[in-house]
Amino acid sequence: MEHSESKEHLSLLKGHLKRENPILEKVMQGFSELDRIGRRLGYLHKDQSFATRTPWWPLIAVLGTYSSGKSSFINSYLGFKLQATGTQAVDDKFTVICYSSDGQVHILPGKALDADPRFPLYRIGWAIEEAAPGEGQHVDAFLQLKTSPSEVLRGKILIDSPGFDADAKRTSTLRITDRIIDLSDLVLVFFDARHPETGSMRDTLQHLVKSTVQRKDATKFLYILNQMDVTAQEDNPEQVFAAWQRALAQQGLTAGQYFSIYNPDASVHIEDDEVRRRFEKKRQANLDEIMRRIEQVKVARAYRIVGLLEDSASTLSREVLPAARRFLVLWRRRVLLLDGLLVLLICLLLAGLGLALSAGAQQSGLSALSQLKPVQPWTSILLLLGLAGFLGLHFAFRSRSAEKVADRLLTQTDSKAAPQYRGLYTHNSRWWRTIFRRNPAGWNTRLSAKLEAFQERCNRFIQELNDSFTDPSGRREQQADGPMEASSAEPGSQREDPQRGP
Repeated sequence: MEHSESKEHLSLLKGHLKRENPILEKVMQGFSELDRIGRRLGYLHKDQSFATRTPWWPLIAVLGTYSSGKSSFINSYLGFKLQATGTQAVDDKFTVICYSSDGQVHILPGKALDADPRFPLYRIGWAIEEAAPGEGQHVDAFLQLKTSPSEVLRGKILIDSPGFDADAKRTSTLRITDRIIDLSDLVLVFFDARHPETGSMRDTLQHLVKSTVQRKDATKFLYILNQMDVTAQEDNPEQVFAAWQRALAQQGLTAGQYFSIYNPDASVHIEDDEVRRRFEKKRQANLDEIMRRIEQVKVARAYRIVGLLEDSASTLSREVLPAARRFLVLWRRRVLLLDGLLVLLICLLLAGLGLALSAGAQQSGLSALSQLKPVQPWTSILLLLGLAGFLGLHFAFRSRSAEKVADRLLTQTDSKAAPQYRGLYTHNSRWWRTIFRRNPAGWNTRLSAKLEAFQERCNRFIQELNDSFTDPSGRREQQADGPMEASSAEPGSQREDPQRGP
């Protein structure tokens, strides 16, 4: 049942992406192939897919500290007040905001997100439960879904986060934040210009900045110093901005882009006309660039989905397979060691039994041979019982050793992938699998060749996306002009088009 639900989900996703960009339909076929490999290896369960790591629609995350103006920015972007605003914490939930054509604002519980694969944070309850046992069933305390009739939301989703200061649900909040960051095409990280010093934004720096420095997708982060209008009276925005950048640099941040803005509808009055014009010019230039990046999320998402396919194939070949082989080596060593100790113990017991029989024969004056002959049937039974005991202990040792080795390796694994790796280790240590296997269960040379070919496939997908978004030769423009230009060309003047070939 779960497997059929997963196939239905992927089929719906494939159709959705086809309408958005036909090239992505081909990418989904690649995900289906990777899923089959992942399930053969035991890395994926029947209801799991590499494709579910991305939401259906382009996703923009708005993160930051309390009172940094996140909600005010969202309201300004939407064109009406959807989110409550204030200088203190006004919402302690993650709010997923999507378009609705009925002209109404609807507020739906977190369950609407946790149970629907079309939305981000699908089955986030699992991650919450892992981070805070017992809390996974209370997703409504962490999430809510809001609909908005704003046309700017068509085809994309916003997520407004609670602040990252003191929070009783901090562990779960950060776990959800990690998931959101992974899923997002664009991440806007807001800071309060009224408190740009390091101390007041320590938690945000630690989690939203320091942990993202080494990410391959670090360029999707925009760091925004909001409410810069408060610096107008001193007329020192450059100094405040520089101090803020230094605070980020101290955390090792070198990627991403930096902006300073303020909301004109909630700004302080700037009496000096020249200062006001300078502030407005800077704010507008920064806002224009932020809006440009927001409108580009559809394009960025197409490339990100191809990148996700490439990363998934790389994960299988460069991380999952080596992990499975390492597990097999450590498991085999541990079982053989315990088997050796068990055989030694049995040999000592048999030797002791032999000495006892020999001593008894000498005391009774009988030869050892005559003493052993009557008990020959019992000796066979004892040997069979000993063999059965050995096999029983052997399989008990196998099972226990697999658990111990798995626990040891999982301490070195990213906690988000731990369930998949545990499934991988369990799959390779089933009772019927030999401990002398060198390659993981389900692995063969054909699968190896498939994974090696994924790099080239992803490169072709990227080239197709480039052709759909770019036109260096101007071929599409020529085609739009009609056949007149081609017919006016002199005979023999045709040239090769690098995008079409000879």
